[in-house]
Order: sequence, then C-alpha cells, then structure tokens
Amino acid sequence: MNTQPLPGASNALTFGILSIVLTIFCCGPFGAIFSIIGLSNAKKAENIYRSEVDNSYFSGYENAKTGRILSYIGLGLALIYLIFTIIYFGAIVAIIMSSGNF
Repeated sequence: MNTQPLPGASNALTFGILSIVLTIFCCGPFGAIFSIIGLSNAKKAENIYRSEVDNSYFSGYENAKTGRILSYIGLGLALIYLIFTIIYFGAIVAIIMSSGNF
C-alpha cells in the first residue's frame, strides 16, 4: 500500500523551526505568531492521523510531533523575550522617573 504524507505535518515542522529562528534573530511577536500557527497545524495533523483506522496509510507523524515540540519551544522563547523586554523598558522608565528631569 502506498503511504501518503500526513497533511499539515511538514507545515507544523516548518512553522516550529521558523518560530525559534524568528524569536532569536528577529523579534518575539513574529516567533509567537508562527508558533501558534505551528501548534495548530500539528494538532490538525495529529487529529487526522488518529482518525484513521489504519495508521500505516500516512507517513510523517514524527514531523507533526517534532513541529509541536519546536513550536512550544519557540513560544517559550517568545514569552521569555517579552518578559525581558518589559523589564528592560520598565528599568528605563524607572531611571528616567527617578532622576526627576523629564
């Protein structure tokens, strides 16, 4: 029997990788957006895989699982980036307000 690629599995992997890369090298919000899209694609792919009676019909379930894990990592990095950004700008505002010369 011929196996078909699992719909959405390669997209989940791609978006998971992009979420990490964009969070580290570009900015956090883009990484978070791609992370959410990757999680959505991974969930769709896993639902399709689980709904089939004969799971040997689809290949690429590992890509969906890996994409989900990478998307979670990218989302975590984006949240850490957000926290550091808030602390950074909070410190700047605190320094400006404490000097009294605004």
